[in-house]
Amino acid sequence: MTTAPSTPPNSSADEVVLRPRFWVPIGVLLLAAASLALRPLWGGVVWLALATGLMGLFLLLQSALLRLRFAPQALLVARRDTVIRSFPYDAWIGWRVWWPALPVLFYFREEKSLHLLPMLFDATALRQQLEQRLPPTKAAPSDHA
Repeated sequence: MTTAPSTPPNSSADEVVLRPRFWVPIGVLLLAAASLALRPLWGGVVWLALATGLMGLFLLLQSALLRLRFAPQALLVARRDTVIRSFPYDAWIGWRVWWPALPVLFYFREEKSLHLLPMLFDATALRQQLEQRLPPTKAAPSDHA
């Protein structure tokens, strides 16, 4: 599977859409299945596995439906071709990809709110787009490691 960013047919040439990455939701589903091995030690693990499995299925669905689009002025969250949320770059205070060697979470802060997203998209392309579109003063120094 290719992980390069793409441009949808109805977008401008300056817009980059990150491809989905399914290994985080699949990892959560595998964690749910593996937790069932603890059943002889703790009977309540079934409920934990069920909750974890439902979260994995939710993340899998989100990976299939949602896309991050880097437009010239804002990060757009789209469901298929419909933009459902816009985050203008000039309102950003900073961003961070946690565990860069094994990226799992993406954090960014705006002037009025903060956001923590599971890594459901290509982390390398995400980092490249953030470094290109946000001034260096807007990103935390440890984000580029």
